[in-house]
Amino acid sequence: MNKITQGYYVGERPLFGAHELILEDTVFTDGESPLKESSDIRLYNSMFKWKYPLWYSKNIYAKDCTWFEMARAGVWYTDRITVEDSQIEAPKNFRRCNNVTLRNVSFANAVETLWSCRDITLEHVTAKGDYFAMNCADMKIDGLTLYGNYSFDGARNAKIRNSRLLSKDAFWNSENITVYDSFISGEYLGWNAKNLTLVNCTVESLQGMCYIDNLVMKNCKLINTTLAFEYSTVQADITGKIDSVLNPSGGRITADSIGELTIERDKVDPSKTIIVCRKDAKENA
Repeated sequence: MNKITQGYYVGERPLFGAHELILEDTVFTDGESPLKESSDIRLYNSMFKWKYPLWYSKNIYAKDCTWFEMARAGVWYTDRITVEDSQIEAPKNFRRCNNVTLRNVSFANAVETLWSCRDITLEHVTAKGDYFAMNCADMKIDGLTLYGNYSFDGARNAKIRNSRLLSKDAFWNSENITVYDSFISGEYLGWNAKNLTLVNCTVESLQGMCYIDNLVMKNCKLINTTLAFEYSTVQADITGKIDSVLNPSGGRITADSIGELTIERDKVDPSKTIIVCRKDAKENA
């Protein structure tokens, strides 16, 4: 592979269609699409300062790199890209990409980031911005810290571990999502989802877990969570109390106690849901 060290590129498409190239300590500035249609590129300690740096590219590896604020829409329509130990300040990054791996990456402005991508691996990623990972599929996530609403809308086939999500309306319209050992805080969690599973999680939510087809919660805590499970089919094993439950469609809900339980016969069939309160059972024994 050819190698460029301390390169400095200005203007549109300076390395259009580049192939089998190592770029080290290189700066791309004031020019769109510097590496468009490139393939087999390795980037080390390099910087993107303008728009659309990696579009329609293949086999990209970037380590210790920086996307500055104006390097927006940075990686679109790209296959097989790995980014490690890097900072991404620009919004709208990673769209319609396949086989994306991000390790130790921070997104200062993750608005509309990771849209409609497939085969995604995230390890120790921090992101701040709304609409993260919309319509993504086949995701493996470990150690995500997210500050931003409407995350994972329409996502499919994802496993999320050891993460902290501060996100209103997370997992709306999603399908086949499993979250392990994580903390989630945000109103209206999971509405219109199918097959949402939470294992060993702590959740804080107003009207969370409603309108869900097949919600499973195993050994979870619900803190300050009210009006939960409305019109959801649910199998929930909750440690501690639930502040309030409203009109579940069916299943079984087990908790130490429920502060307020509302089941309106004109809206749901009470016989389809089993409610078990462990604290009440002990007191009545």
